[in-house]
Amino acid sequence: MSQHTLSKKFAAYPRLNPLGVGCDITAADLIDEVMLAYNGGRLREAAQLLARKMLPDDGVIGMSLTGALTPAGLGKSCLIPLMKAGFVDWIVSTGANLYHDLHFGLDMQLHSGSPFLDDVVLHEEGVIRIYDVLFDYNVLLDTDLFVREVIQGPEFQRTMGTDEFHYLLGKYVSQRGKKLGLKDSSVLATAYECGIPIFTSSPGDSSIGMNIAAMALRDSKLLMDVNRDVNQTAGIVYHAKSTGHTSSVFICGGGSPKNFMLQTEPQIQEVMGIKAKGHDYFLQVTDARPDTGGLSGATPAEAVSWGKVDPDKLPDSVVCYTDSTIALPLLTAYVLSRVKPRPQKRFYDKRDEILEGVRSKYLKTGTVSKILTSRKMAKRSSSVGLKKKK
Repeated sequence: MSQHTLSKKFAAYPRLNPLGVGCDITAADLIDEVMLAYNGGRLREAAQLLARKMLPDDGVIGMSLTGALTPAGLGKSCLIPLMKAGFVDWIVSTGANLYHDLHFGLDMQLHSGSPFLDDVVLHEEGVIRIYDVLFDYNVLLDTDLFVREVIQGPEFQRTMGTDEFHYLLGKYVSQRGKKLGLKDSSVLATAYECGIPIFTSSPGDSSIGMNIAAMALRDSKLLMDVNRDVNQTAGIVYHAKSTGHTSSVFICGGGSPKNFMLQTEPQIQEVMGIKAKGHDYFLQVTDARPDTGGLSGATPAEAVSWGKVDPDKLPDSVVCYTDSTIALPLLTAYVLSRVKPRPQKRFYDKRDEILEGVRSKYLKTGTVSKILTSRKMAKRSSSVGLKKKK
C-alpha cells in the first residue's frame, strides 16, 4: 500500500505517536500528548471539548455535582478556581456537597485517612468516615448550629428558590470566612461573590434540608420553591440560546442533579412548547453503566431522543468513564492553562429578568402549543376510531 493511499485512508485519524513522559511535563501536555486511547483518550477529548468548544465565544456552562466531591477537597482545589476563572456559569449540586463545603468555609478540620479502618471503633471515638476522609462528630454539630443560626434571620422567613437560599447562605459563609482570614475556601461563598446560581434538585435530601425541616417545627417560614427552580434553570438555558450563545452541560457523576440539569431542554420544548434543539455540548465524567440503569436516559445518544441534546452536536458529546476525583483535577489544570479567564456572567443578579424572559416566551407560545396538542389528540382519536371500525 502506497504512502498516499495510507494517508488518505487515515486522514481523519491522527497518528498515535505519544510524547515521552518527563519530570517537567505539565498536566495539560500530559493530557494532549500522552492520553491517547481508552478512557485516557476520552479524558483528552473531554478536555479539548471543554477548552475548544464549550468555553469559547462566551458559551454558557452548567455544571452538575454528585458524589462526595467537597469533603474530598475538590471544592477548594478545582471548583473554586473554575468558578473564579468564569468557567462555570450555573450549578446543580446535591445538598450533601454544599453541606460538606460549609466545613471548609467555617475552617473546620477534615483529615485524609483510610477506607479500611474499623468503623465500630471510629463510632466509639466520635469519628465520621466518608470512605477515606475522616472528621470529628462535632464538625457535624457545629455546622448544623451555623445553618440553624443563619436561617433564623428575617430574610429567610419566606418561600424562595434554592438558588436564592444558597446565595443568602453563601453571603454569611463569605462573611465568616473573612473574619477567620480564609480565602477561596468555600464553593457557596465563591458563588455568592461571583453571582453564580447554585440549585439543589432534592432540597430535603441533605443535612442542610434536615436543619431547615427541624426549624419548621419551631415555626420557621422558610420553604424551597421547586417550581421556581425548574423554571429558573430552564430560563438560564433559554436565555443562553435566545442571546446567541451555546449551552453546555458539564456533568460530574450522575443522579438527580444530572437529570435536573438535562431536563431544562424538555421543559423548554416538550412542556412549554418553545422551539429548541437541545444542549449544544455534553461532557460527563461517570463510572456508571447504562445497562444497569445508572445511565439510563442520560447517555448523549439517549438524551438526543428526549430533546436534551442537539442531534447535530452528538459527535461533540463526550462521556469519560472514570471517577471525578481523577478527572476533575486534570480537567481543571488543563483549561486553566489553555483558556484565558472569562468575565463572570453573574446570572444570579439577572434571575428575575431571566425568569421573565422564558415566562413571556411560554405565554406567547402556549396558545399555539395547545392548538397543536389538540390537533394531535384529535388525529389520534380519529385513528383509534378507524381501527375499531375495521
